Amino acid sequence: MRQSVRIACLALFIAAVAAPAIAHADFRLCNRTQSRVGVSVGYKDNDVWTTEGWWNVAANSCETLMRGPLVARFYYIYALDYDQGGEWAGQALMCTREKEFTIKGIEDCLARGFDRTAFFEIDTGEQKNWTVQLTEQGQTAPVSPQSRQGAPSK
Repeated sequence: MRQSVRIACLALFIAAVAAPAIAHADFRLCNRTQSRVGVSVGYKDNDVWTTEGWWNVAANSCETLMRGPLVARFYYIYALDYDQGGEWAGQALMCTREKEFTIKGIEDCLARGFDRTAFFEIDTGEQKNWTVQLTEQGQTAPVSPQSRQGAPSK
């Protein structure tokens, strides 16, 4: 009897370890274009605005930008097409820089040594996870060759 209990416990342990992981709530971005893109994201966590970047997302692939339940209802995205030029931009001005960054605050970007970049808004409807789809239809005209290297235009 003890042997069968041990085998049953072992079987349950193996099943628990081998079972697929529970889906996590994440903020993801899918690049549905034929180009590599650079992506930055902005959001307000409590009372602090934060921008982060750059994620490099290959053509026709997805990337998790933020892991865990979403901390805000509204997120902001700015993306550059590295291969063909162009960008995905909007009206919300936030701070970025050419290299990898996490910037607290969206005021006085230029005075603080950052670029001022126009992000577009994503309303998640207070969902716990969200996926943004970048398509060529949402892209504006090519940006300058300097901006293709990851530097948002001012």
